[in-house]
Amino acid sequence: MIKKDINQNDILNSELLNAIDYNYKYSDKPIKRLKTKPILENSLSELEILKKKINNIEDCELKKNSSKIVFNDGNHLSSIMIIGDYPNQKDDEMGKPLTGEVGALFDKMLNAINLTRKKIYITNVINYLPLINRKPTLSELNRYTEFLKEHIITINPTIIILMGSTAMDAILGSNKTISNERGKWKEVIIRGKNFKTIITFHPAYLLRKPDKKKFSWEDLKLIRNEILKQKINF
Repeated sequence: MIKKDINQNDILNSELLNAIDYNYKYSDKPIKRLKTKPILENSLSELEILKKKINNIEDCELKKNSSKIVFNDGNHLSSIMIIGDYPNQKDDEMGKPLTGEVGALFDKMLNAINLTRKKIYITNVINYLPLINRKPTLSELNRYTEFLKEHIITINPTIIILMGSTAMDAILGSNKTISNERGKWKEVIIRGKNFKTIITFHPAYLLRKPDKKKFSWEDLKLIRNEILKQKINF
């Protein structure tokens, strides 16, 4: 459920880059805050319970097609949660999201705004490898979106970054187009909690459409501005 769009007035004035693989980086250091041990233990326990729930799914063609669950990567205490679409073949082999060639581009995107995997939390809408040459069905999307919402509540991020149309559909509904929705901050309500959310292209899409990288760079600058504004810790 979308509450409202948030006006953007703080986009950096630097020229747009045509690709993500530049050496350009921000060096600003956000203020650090302490995380307590009970939070660490509770969230880890809740994540393990959620992972078991997904592992216990029955009658799922996606699960039958996969070698292992692709659940998460990064820092579960991070205030930044990145949600991708679904695993690729390499992710299925590794058991982690955004690996292989797609992951290499993803890492460059993070580095461009002074982030690394250790500073963020990563998951997918779908936790198993889709059948060849097809996106998840609506029923599959609905099924896994319920787990995703629980995932979001457990991580409780300050910022959610939706990468790709499937991630957008899961959180915002399937009546939108990513080209129109990307690059706009939104307040999304999930189980009674508000989450500041932005949509951007998935790295796999950027590999197919490199001319779209300039738009992703715009989105990355918005994300970095918000990180600094919120004084998000790492």
